[in-house]
Amino acid sequence: MVPRYARPEMTAIWAPENRFRIWFEIEAHATDALAELGVVPRDAAKALWDWWATEPVIHVAAIDAIEAVTKHDVIAFLTWVAENVGEQARFMHQGMTSSDVLDTCLAVQLSQAADILLADLDALLAAIRKRAYEHKLTPTIGRSHGIHAEPVTFGLKMAEAYAEFDRCKARLVAARADIATCAISGAVGTFANIDPRVEAHVAAKLGLAVEPVSTQVIPRDRHAMFFATLGVIASSIERLAVEVRHLQRTEVLEAEEYFSPGQKGSSAMPHKRNPVLTENLTGLARMVRSAAIPAMENVALWHERDISHSSVERFIGPDATITLDFALARLTGVVDKLLVYPARMQKNLDRMGGLVHSQRVLLALTQAGASREESYGLVQRNAMKVWESDGALSLLELLKGDAEVTARLSADELTALFDLDYHLKHVDTIFARVFGG
Repeated sequence: MVPRYARPEMTAIWAPENRFRIWFEIEAHATDALAELGVVPRDAAKALWDWWATEPVIHVAAIDAIEAVTKHDVIAFLTWVAENVGEQARFMHQGMTSSDVLDTCLAVQLSQAADILLADLDALLAAIRKRAYEHKLTPTIGRSHGIHAEPVTFGLKMAEAYAEFDRCKARLVAARADIATCAISGAVGTFANIDPRVEAHVAAKLGLAVEPVSTQVIPRDRHAMFFATLGVIASSIERLAVEVRHLQRTEVLEAEEYFSPGQKGSSAMPHKRNPVLTENLTGLARMVRSAAIPAMENVALWHERDISHSSVERFIGPDATITLDFALARLTGVVDKLLVYPARMQKNLDRMGGLVHSQRVLLALTQAGASREESYGLVQRNAMKVWESDGALSLLELLKGDAEVTARLSADELTALFDLDYHLKHVDTIFARVFGG
């Protein structure tokens, strides 16, 4: 975790204090269930909660000092609790294995992280929706292969982003449900030394589902799906960030990141206004995606468990969620404050002498009786003259001067084919599909 790209609420989920707090709750709830089943004295469970009510502070340094000797984090924690609770603490962890605590805790942490990320997505969706409606009918040029194609609106660009992040949210909701499982099943998942009802009790208390079948660990395909979903969300962040970066290029300059008073773009060139936030988002997306492959490689553990996954998850759990949280918040700010230049969009639309209307002429010629091949040739030979003039010539005027074209289409008919509003007639339909209503 790099503090520069971290926000406090998400970072706190991965702090040792939160991890140990969850460990305690798992152990105490399990002891409650064991007491109800008559396996341990009721006083044992009560002693844990009584101590917790009066001494809720987690002494991380003390636990770390014990681990330095035991070389085992869960044993170090249990030892520290026992030192504070006293003799009744011996009934903790009855029939459990370390992974029961570790994996269930990780499920809680990832669920907590997912809740923050879902809130982040809601904020981003709200910002995108606002800009989409603001520029619903702001015409701009659509590009394919980076080349002028046909007119769209800037609102449609935002609507596309909204639909994409709405899908991201649905995927994350599913991934959160998939990861939120509890396993308190013992050394190899057989419940040999602990009743399945203990697992059910702990799961209910922590807001988790019961893992249907575990080994010593919760199956890692769940984690692989979770981190793959984070990677997809990161890719969607990058797609919108790259769009902004392209639109901010000097030759385009249809939109740009907000440039605050006092901000500097370059140490050498005072005129620079660089897309630093969206470039940063492109880099952060790469880091989030980098968690997906090791998460998938964690699926294939030896037999009932090995620990090859453990070190990986200690990295990717905090790093991927903290980074994605920061990235979503940053992108929300970019969208909310994005400077949009409709006049420049119109200027770019008009820059190539009406070439953006070439398909309408092609189709009109076919409707007027020309073959598609003939129609394509008639339009292209005039379009290439405009292209080679760098937009100095007008496609409409060239077509009006082409006898083979005017033999099929009148000047008025040709003029009507260059109507910009024609391309925007279904914007309402698309918006209704995306936003409802």
